[in-house]
Amino acid sequence: MLRYILLAVGLIVLCLLVWNIGPSNIYEAGSRLGPAALLAVLIPSVIMYVIEAYGWKLVLGPSANAVPFWRLLTIRTAGEVVNMTTPTAYLGGEPLKVYLLKQHHVPITEGAASVVIAKTTLTIAEVFYILVGIVIGLFIVGTGGSAGQTITAAIVSVAVLVCSIGGFVFVQQRGLFASMLSMVKKLGLRIRVLETQEEHLRSIDQTILSFYRHHREAFALSTGVCLFGWLAESLEVFVILSCLGDTASPWLVISIGALAALIKGGTCFIPGSLGAQDAGNLLLLQAFGYSDVTGITFALLRRFREVVWIGIGLVCLVLVGKRQLSKDHRAESPS
Repeated sequence: MLRYILLAVGLIVLCLLVWNIGPSNIYEAGSRLGPAALLAVLIPSVIMYVIEAYGWKLVLGPSANAVPFWRLLTIRTAGEVVNMTTPTAYLGGEPLKVYLLKQHHVPITEGAASVVIAKTTLTIAEVFYILVGIVIGLFIVGTGGSAGQTITAAIVSVAVLVCSIGGFVFVQQRGLFASMLSMVKKLGLRIRVLETQEEHLRSIDQTILSFYRHHREAFALSTGVCLFGWLAESLEVFVILSCLGDTASPWLVISIGALAALIKGGTCFIPGSLGAQDAGNLLLLQAFGYSDVTGITFALLRRFREVVWIGIGLVCLVLVGKRQLSKDHRAESPS
């Protein structure tokens, strides 16, 4: 029920923003964009998806060679559509990725470990990207005024993120799923799914721990690759602002892209971050001196990109899901 309330509130906020700025003003700004511009807006996200899929492949382990890259990209895209459309802190699609890897004979233990590690490298890269964006933002706008307040709030948020990712890595070193099982038992709860899969969960922990001990170079390389994926977000900022007739330096688009990523991550509890992300992007561009119309049009164009990828993700989900279900059915059928 709560997620529907948050979704409704987000939709109302978005509608109020559009109404307050003026639909005609937004339409006038958007009408300057043609099909070529809309296609250009999508190119950075294509780069981002490809790079991040490669970052995942780097930590997939011995099974990486058995999974064609284009198939891994399809699986990741299918999982991301679940992350984008459900209020699960961008984690809801991760079990789906593990399930879909089965069709390429990737053991559940190895697939689950790769998903956890890939999420870790992606998050570490994101935190570093945001930190760089904040530092650049401080040099550009200083610490005074509304922009300074925005940057200060971002610093506090990143401090929380750094502590969270540090704690997440620490828990993985001690056994992520074992820690979860221990906590559940201490709370006196009985979750049958966890109890029946305890052996498998502990095996995943061992696989993760083994990776950290013996594949540190692959972990570092995956993190570096994912950082380039996040930089594609800044390329998207540059493309959108250029299409809207505004200018921005490379340093400015890095800062805007990083802070926009922080806003999106901070509103992940709302389905699609609807309303909150849009208002945050509007305020962000205002803080850097752009007009209300540019701010809301920027936010709506990013929504356009997300809608396109949701559509692509659903197609991928149908294709790979149908293949997996067909394979499972054949396996269950008597010979």
